Amino acid sequence: MKKKFILALLAITVVSVSAFAQTQDTAAIVQRARNRIQAETVSTRYRMVLTARNGTVTERVMDQYSKDDARGNNRMVIVFQSPASVSGTRFLTIENPDRANDQWIFLPSLNRVRRIAASEGSGSFVGTDFSYDDLSSADRNPSLDNHVLLREEQYNNRNCYVIESTPKDTGFQYSKMIQWIDKENFVNYKVELYDRRGNQVKLLEVLEYRDVQGRLSPIITKMSTLAAGTSTTLNVDTLRYDAPIPESVFTTNYLETGRP
Repeated sequence: MKKKFILALLAITVVSVSAFAQTQDTAAIVQRARNRIQAETVSTRYRMVLTARNGTVTERVMDQYSKDDARGNNRMVIVFQSPASVSGTRFLTIENPDRANDQWIFLPSLNRVRRIAASEGSGSFVGTDFSYDDLSSADRNPSLDNHVLLREEQYNNRNCYVIESTPKDTGFQYSKMIQWIDKENFVNYKVELYDRRGNQVKLLEVLEYRDVQGRLSPIITKMSTLAAGTSTTLNVDTLRYDAPIPESVFTTNYLETGRP
C-alpha cells in the first residue's frame, strides 16, 4: 500500500538515457517514486516553519495521519496543534483515482466543516506556501499527466531522471511539473512547479532523507514561492509507520469534533 508525505507528497538539452529509461514507460518511473514507501499507515508530527520575505519566522505544530481505504485510495488528515491562531484546524483529503481529490477543512473560527471546491485548488493552505493542490500532488495518479523524460543528470552527486509531467486536466493549478528522481532508490529530490503562462512559480525541495523503520523517509521538506520570496519548511519531529489509526479519523465528523 502506498503512502506519501505532505509531502507526501511532485526543455533542456537532452542527453543519452539509460537502458532502464529506454525500456520503461516514464510514467512507471513516476509511479515507482510515488509508491516507494509501503506501509499500512503513516503518523507524523511536523514542526512547520514559515519564513516571510523579510526573514521573519513563525512556527506551527501539526499532526498528519495517512491510510489507504479498501480500494487502495489514500486518505490523509492534518490537525494543527499550535499556535492558538490555528489550533484545532483540521483538514481531510480523500484520493480519487480519476478526478480531483475530495477535500474538507474545519476552521474553529467558523465552527463548521467546509468542502474545498476543485476551483480552490490554487488557494493557500492555511496561509502557507502549500496550496490545496500541493497537498494532493504526492498522491496524484500518474495517469492524470503526460510524462516526458527530459534528460539524466547529477543532483547532489546523485544520478537522477529529470521528468516533465504535464496535466491532462486543464483545471489543475500547474501547467507542468519537473522533478528530479534518483535513478537508484527513486526518491524525489526536488520539483519545479510552473503556472499557466509557463513561468516557474514554486520550488519543492526535500533537503534531508533518513532511514525510519527500514524506509528512506523525507525529514525536511521546503516549499518556496519564488515571486513572493516566502517559504514553508516541514521538519519531521516524529514519524511512525504501521501504527493503528481508527477508520473514523478519516471522516468529516472527526474534522468537526476532533474525536475518533
